[in-house]
Formats: sequence, structure tokens, C-alpha cells
Amino acid sequence: MPTPELSASLDVTQHITWLPEAGSTNADLVARATADPDAWPDFSVLVTDTQRSGRGRLDRVWSTPPGSSLATSVLLRPSVPADRLGWIPLMAGLAMTRTVQMLLAGAGMRAIDATLKWPNDVLVRGLKVSGILSELIPGDEPAVVVGAGLNTSMTRDQLPVDTATSLAIECRRTYAPDTVLSLYLKQLRELYEPFAVAGDARSSGLVSQVSAACETLGQAVRVQLPDGDLVGVARGIDADGQLLVQPEGEATLRSISAGDVTHLRPLADAER
Repeated sequence: MPTPELSASLDVTQHITWLPEAGSTNADLVARATADPDAWPDFSVLVTDTQRSGRGRLDRVWSTPPGSSLATSVLLRPSVPADRLGWIPLMAGLAMTRTVQMLLAGAGMRAIDATLKWPNDVLVRGLKVSGILSELIPGDEPAVVVGAGLNTSMTRDQLPVDTATSLAIECRRTYAPDTVLSLYLKQLRELYEPFAVAGDARSSGLVSQVSAACETLGQAVRVQLPDGDLVGVARGIDADGQLLVQPEGEATLRSISAGDVTHLRPLADAER
């Protein structure tokens, strides 16, 4: 398949490599950036619409029909303390949420139907349209590869699960890769640059922006953890990007750094 027109995306970054297909764009970009760091500067991008073995949380593996989704991995090299890099997947999730909102609005649909679910999913009407996965490249100056998979032209028959959806289903139209990619990269850069300059998520405004967009907050949730399920109400996101959950019958908040989260009932019904 020839490389699609990417002129709008190249206005955001000149360092874009389109792959006709890939096993995992994250794994590929990690390998390339590790082997030759100088060839892969900050905000380098690897992208394909045919990913054979994408990876998600807990090493889940999935593949999608050729041309039905967009897999994008971006290399970020912010000069910030390593303990603040955990905000990058949340940043990417917010960027993708805003991208989907813009596409919905442009198609005459309700932008507010697209929301961010902590820590790494973008939902439309409660159905997953995109997932985020970040990987650390260790070293004296650590870097992060942040990957985003977005269901673009997938039909209902092609959806992997009944809790998923696609842009084609929600917007009732299909988009050129450059249209989607450029919107996402613009949103990501607008969030990334203040974070990289400020050095932390709070003073850059990222904490407040992610919190405002995160549908999980205020919800009754179940969090699957290695030591068992935690049920409670999601009360906030702390300075490290962890979800603050108030367990049922308790006053103390518990910080969750990782775990599968299920929304148990709509926001209006959750305890305040």
C-alpha cells in the first residue's frame, strides 16, 4: 500500500514514518529509538493502518482488519523528573479524547459523547474507540513511547467486542489517515509542550484538564487489582496521575497506580 498523503501531519512534526503494516508500532519505535537515538528526536512518529499484533494493558494482544484502524506511536523526550512521566499516557488519552470530540462535532454529532476513562481508554457513549499504551525507554535521559490505537473505519461486524465502536459507526463517515493523525498530533503537542517546559503536570495545567475530561471521576467503580477487587467511588486524580478511590464504607482515599477499572453506574447515580 502506498504512503498516504500526510501533509497536515507533517506541519506538526517532520519526523513521521508511515509503515504499510507493523506488528506493534510501540515495539518497533522502541527498538528503533534504542538502536539509533540520534535518528529519532523528540516527537518522532511511527504510524500504520495495519497492525498485526498490537499490545494493550496486561500484555493483551489483538489484530485488526487491514485499513480499519490507526496505530500511532510517538517518541517523547521531555526533560522532566522520571517520576512525572506517568502523566504521558493520561496526556495522550486527553489528546485523543479531544480529537474524537472534534470529529464528532464536525460530523454533526454530540462532541460530549466522547470521554476519557482512567487511565487509558477513550469512550464514545460508553463504548471504547481508542486505547493508549506507553512504554519507557530507560537511560540517562529516559524517553517514553506513547502508543494510541483508534478504531477508524471498522464496521460493526469487525468490532472485536460488543463494548467497542469506531469513528465510522459514530460519525457515519470515514476519514483519510492524515485528517485523524494531524488532529491527534496537534492536540498532543499542545498538551506536551507546556508540560515539558513547566516540568510537572500541575503547573502546566495538565492535572486540571485531565480531571475535567475524565468520565471516571465521580463514578462508582470496580478496580481489578492483584490482591482482589476494590469497589468504591473515584474521587480524583493526584499529582502523580493515580486514581483516588474511596472504598465502600471508608473515609480514607486509596491511590491506584494501575488496574482495570469498570464503571458500575452512571455519574448521576454515584454517591457524592
